[in-house]
Amino acid sequence: MHAMQYEFVLPADYDMGIIRSRVARVGHLLDEWDGLGIKTYLLRERGVHGSPVNQYGPFYLWNTVEGMNDFLWGGAFQGPVDDFGRPRILQWTGLAFEEGTAAGSPASLAVRRRQPVPEGVELAAFMAEAAAETGRLAAEDGAVLAASAVNTHAWELVHFSLWEHDAAKAEGDVFQVLHLSQPGRAGLSHGRQW
Repeated sequence: MHAMQYEFVLPADYDMGIIRSRVARVGHLLDEWDGLGIKTYLLRERGVHGSPVNQYGPFYLWNTVEGMNDFLWGGAFQGPVDDFGRPRILQWTGLAFEEGTAAGSPASLAVRRRQPVPEGVELAAFMAEAAAETGRLAAEDGAVLAASAVNTHAWELVHFSLWEHDAAKAEGDVFQVLHLSQPGRAGLSHGRQW
C-alpha cells in the first residue's frame, strides 16, 4: 500500500462551491482506476471544523505503484495541475490498513494526523504502535476505515481515517469528504504491512 496526498491552499475568500462543482463533475473518473485502493476528495473550509484555511487535498491509498504512476504520468493528474498549479506531492509507505466498524457506510469526514518520527525511538516498536493505533481507530464507533503510513525521507508518520458522522474519534486535520472512489478497496491488505 502506498499513501499519497497533495494540497491546494486557496484564498480566504475563495468560493469553495467551485471545488464542490469540480468534484461533482470529475470525481467519478477514478471510480474504476486500475491500481487504486481509494481516493478521497477532501475539502477544508476556513472556520469549519477548526480549519484555518480553505484547502482542497485529495488523499489516496494505492494498491500498486503502476496505478499511481499511471495517474501521475498518464495524463489524469494534468487536470489539477492546469487548474491550480503543480503541487508538492506527499508520499508514504503503508504501515497498516483496517476496515472500520462502519465499513459499509458512506464517509462524511476524514481526519489526517501527520507527526514526526522522533529521533532516538526504537523504530520497530514505534511502527508497531502506529499499526496498533490504526486498529484502535478502526474499532471506534462510526469509523469507515483507518490507515497509517510513513515517509522515511522526512521521517513523518501519517494516520488517516474516514468517518460516517461528524463526531470523529481521531485527532488531526478534519476534512469534508466530497466523493470516495474505491475501485480496489477490497484489495488493500488488512493489518500490518510487514
